[in-house]
Amino acid sequence: MSLTLTPNISDPDDFYAELIGSQRELSEDEALRMNARLVLLLANHVGDRATLSEAIRLARTPGG
Repeated sequence: MSLTLTPNISDPDDFYAELIGSQRELSEDEALRMNARLVLLLANHVGDRATLSEAIRLARTPGG
């Protein structure tokens, strides 16, 4: 499985609003913990180690 880099989220504006809204009443620490849990849940869903490694590499690269 290779990493999909083209837009692939139906209604991305609503998704972004949901993501931001989910953290609205959280402290900074709670929001960071939520983000970490979300990353781990999605990584588990993807499952493919090569794809996850590619995503990590791209996320660390400025302008990735």
